[in-house]
Parts: sequence; C-alpha cells; structure tokens
Amino acid sequence: MSNPKIEILKTEVLSDNWYTLRKITYNYLKNDSTWETQTREAYDRGNGATILLYNKTTRTIILTQQFRMPTYLNGNETGMLIETCAGLLDKDNPEECIRRETEEETGYKISSVEKVFEVYMSPGSVTEIVHFFVAEYTKDMKVNEGGGVADEQENIEVLELDFDKACNMIATGEIKDAKTIMLLQHAKINGLI
Repeated sequence: MSNPKIEILKTEVLSDNWYTLRKITYNYLKNDSTWETQTREAYDRGNGATILLYNKTTRTIILTQQFRMPTYLNGNETGMLIETCAGLLDKDNPEECIRRETEEETGYKISSVEKVFEVYMSPGSVTEIVHFFVAEYTKDMKVNEGGGVADEQENIEVLELDFDKACNMIATGEIKDAKTIMLLQHAKINGLI
C-alpha cells in the first residue's frame, strides 16, 4: 500500500467469526490539499474465481442453484440463487481453484479454461477480487453428479440451461447474480455460443 494520499491511523477487527470484518480509520488527502479523517469497514473473505461452462453444439450452459442467506435477508423469498460455479481461492491460484470448484460443484472435469477478466465485486465494503473464466464442456467430461462438498454445507443443484433462455432469465429476474450476468453477457458479446 503506497498511496501518499492515505495514512492509516487504526485498524480494528470487529469480527473474525466466519471471515474478517475490520474497521479502518485513516486520513485522506483531499483535492483541496486538506486532510480528512474517515472511517470505513472492510470485509475480507479472500479472493475467488467463477466460471461459465458452455457447449457450442447444444447451445447450453451449466449453472448452479443454491440457498444464499444474504439474498433471503434482502427480499429473495426463497433465498435460492441461480449462479455460475464459483469458489474461494483458499491457497490455490485462480485456475487451480476453478478447476477444483467446477468438479466439486458441477461434476464436470474440464480440460481447459480461459481467464477473461477479474473484478472487484463490491469495492465499497468487500476486499474480494473475483477471477472470471469460461470453458467448453461436453457430456463425456461429466465424472460425478456435483452438488458441492458435504462438509462445506453445500447443497448445490446443477442446472443445464439453454443459453438464450438463461440470457432471458436476466430480464425476468430469475437470474440476479452479478457474476453470472457478467459471464452470460461476455459469452453473448463475444459469440462464444
């Protein structure tokens, strides 16, 4: 961290129950050359990776559906969210992570992945960078039923959807997950399917 306009004064850990929530007090040098003391909270859950699996021949994609408590608390009646396969890096590099998560969550053992971009998903409060990937899949790559890892309390349903139908599900509100919308739009703009 080397921004001369920032002087960190104090960092407090507010919670480290699941991941780490910190309160940071700092001085910020404004454009008028005066310093202002500010306080922000930052949630650090590590970085992640996500992937859109697509099949050009069948014009289908693989998505997942699972319960997401924060969406339930914010008006999602069932708490169920349709999204691209994703996971935290832990100690892996992004490509190793997404290969592992793809097999655990979807049951597909993919042969090659392509990184398309990386994004701060909620930079006002979360430190996480998500690495975005795409990969082609075929039926013969399916090695198990997927569904996630039992000891991680994952109860993931694997969905194979028509690409055009999935894109329409954004407009209907059936797909509201940012990373999924971004990857579907990437696929459409770049003619992957």
